[in-house]
Amino acid sequence: MEFFADLHVHVGQAKKHPVKITASKSLTLSNIFDFCLNKKGLDIVGIVDCASPYVLEEISEQLEIGEVTPLAGGGLRYKDRLTIVLGAEIETTENRGAAHSIAFFPYYEQMKEFSAIISEYITNISLSSQKARLCAKDLFKKVQSLGGELIPAHVFTPFKSFYGNCYDRLSLAFEDKLDGIAAVELGLSADTHFADTINELSTKTFLSNSDAHSLEKIAREYNKMKLRFPDFKHIFSALRCKDDNFIMANYGLSPKLGKYHRTFCPACNYIAGKTPPVTKCPICNNEAVTLGVLDRITLIADFETPVHPRHRPSYNYHIPLEFIPGIGKKTIEKLLSYFGTEMNVIHNANMKQLTEIVGNHRAENIILAREGKLDLKVGGGGFYGKVLK
Repeated sequence: MEFFADLHVHVGQAKKHPVKITASKSLTLSNIFDFCLNKKGLDIVGIVDCASPYVLEEISEQLEIGEVTPLAGGGLRYKDRLTIVLGAEIETTENRGAAHSIAFFPYYEQMKEFSAIISEYITNISLSSQKARLCAKDLFKKVQSLGGELIPAHVFTPFKSFYGNCYDRLSLAFEDKLDGIAAVELGLSADTHFADTINELSTKTFLSNSDAHSLEKIAREYNKMKLRFPDFKHIFSALRCKDDNFIMANYGLSPKLGKYHRTFCPACNYIAGKTPPVTKCPICNNEAVTLGVLDRITLIADFETPVHPRHRPSYNYHIPLEFIPGIGKKTIEKLLSYFGTEMNVIHNANMKQLTEIVGNHRAENIILAREGKLDLKVGGGGFYGKVLK
């Protein structure tokens, strides 16, 4: 069976307390589940703030009243249509900075135990993505001892990532534990073609996730999985390409739309357009630049061109409806009222159907977005790229 999965969604608040400070307050568990199911058309969602006691308390209440039910193979089930994977994004202390990873656990009890253990290393366990006083290898060992899985998050971004600001190689962080890492999350400014220039990643599965800080941003990147059943066991079997479970395709933004794609100069607001790597500003010679993901990967790559392993699925450039010129909130609502979910609009609606609902010009833009034929303005330095009209 085929399933759409986004394994990186934040919680804005739980039990009326803030969880992810920079996330929308509308990102409550109930809202996330409903939005994933009825607006986005997702089958699997990873909630990455489950170590917060407030989030755990809400999940416990939902289990008690039967709003969600535990799956034997791990994960929770909502309305028998959405699988919820319990995760916790943790910031570890590394040699040259800090990096984010997501610890996933199959069962509520394991996540609750992990929360208690990791709280000894974190100042405020109630908040998301907090800095832990331990390194990635030690975090991996704690997660593994509880039966969990650790996924390095947005591995190329210039802040809070392993390749971006900590190491030239993941093996320097995880050492002999690297083989236990099934997958890495690419992040919005990278894609399969960039990542497959680094040899040590050839054995890893790539995940495209949204890192959503608002409901609308859910599934701006996602994965298409073939699973025998949508539970924790089969999801992580897919990340290891085992037992006929595997990732069929990655759907992600063009890296050009990511907010750290190219080097950015804060002194003159220059975003690099020259051949990478650009390590200082060619306009004002400022060396205190934010190095772009493309520029950083070019510096550390093993291969000039990507070498894709046989297990690597296709990477499909995906532009969410809200990014497409002429598609505002009212148009999105009109599309959803007719087609049901954003996945259905993006993947299945044809030109004739779209034209009947939103007119020829908007329909044409949706089809062009699907085919990757819209012109893009490159992002950098914390500024997203743009789809040009």
